[in-house]
Amino acid sequence: MKMLFIGGTGTISEAVSQLAMERGIELVLLNRGRMMDRVVPGARMIQADIRGDEAERALFGEKFDTVVDWVCFTPEHAADDIRRFMGKTHQFIFISSASVYQKPPTQAVVTESTPLANPFWDYARNKIACELIFLQAYRDNGFPVTIVRPSHTYGMRSVPAGLNSSRHPWSLVDRMRRGEPVVVHGDGSAVWTMTHNTDFARGFLGLVGNPVALGHAVHITSDELLSWDQIYRTIGEAAGVTPNLVHIASDFIARVLPARAGSLLGDKAVSVIFDNHKIKRMVPGFAAVVSFAEGMRQSVDWFSKHPDQLAVDAEWNREMDALLHRYREIGNGAAHLT
Repeated sequence: MKMLFIGGTGTISEAVSQLAMERGIELVLLNRGRMMDRVVPGARMIQADIRGDEAERALFGEKFDTVVDWVCFTPEHAADDIRRFMGKTHQFIFISSASVYQKPPTQAVVTESTPLANPFWDYARNKIACELIFLQAYRDNGFPVTIVRPSHTYGMRSVPAGLNSSRHPWSLVDRMRRGEPVVVHGDGSAVWTMTHNTDFARGFLGLVGNPVALGHAVHITSDELLSWDQIYRTIGEAAGVTPNLVHIASDFIARVLPARAGSLLGDKAVSVIFDNHKIKRMVPGFAAVVSFAEGMRQSVDWFSKHPDQLAVDAEWNREMDALLHRYREIGNGAAHLT
């Protein structure tokens, strides 16, 4: 089997690439070459921007059994993918997001038939728009799309949380170890799901080349449910400390830090329980097996062995300190917890 990954060096795609190579898949990565340290040995690399003319030339004459676009974020990207790969692949996998599901939810348990609506986050609305374009192409012209919706997926290079630095994820552990207050959105009781990228990879590759998956959307997540307080305390336990947690309402955080509004109000502030029956039907035997506690132990161990990755984001720390200062200015009970 020959696969093309557009992107292929992110947190999720890196684990999928690794497992694909282990299974003997011929893997081609097309990306701009900005994260060469994450290119899996044995994969063929094409350095180009998929949205540029150089990608057209680089892919001329190539055909792939499956194409996966990890970096399709807008309706324009979706339309470009359809034009580029119509008739050139047996399966095209669009990486959407579980943030597309209805917010606020009308039911606690989320299935793939849960309505798609997120008024809080442009990222999610764009993913919804992309899904609609791909499904229209499937209905009208047989474009062989499969839609995959990851939720909060992490790997060894990650310290996943509601509020952390995306550039330097070790920042949260460093803050915990220094005994500084760590902000948890809401009252810490909302239920969330963390999925290890190696678990995701096994479910994902079960969809590759699977004719049952064509025309379908499916999410792939762990079945482990954790409150946000449990998540932060589990991170602290892996780091060998008890974190100093401070709860601040999500809507208050969104007002003080508007850039965080979408990912909080449109995603992490809401309790979500994923029903994974569909992926388990399509990929018999699939189950997520890496607990969050084990995943965090692996992450802390990885960081400890890679001192060059222990950078701390000073700007993020200042942002957290400013948020805490503003919250204390108005009084700890002034904001409604969400």
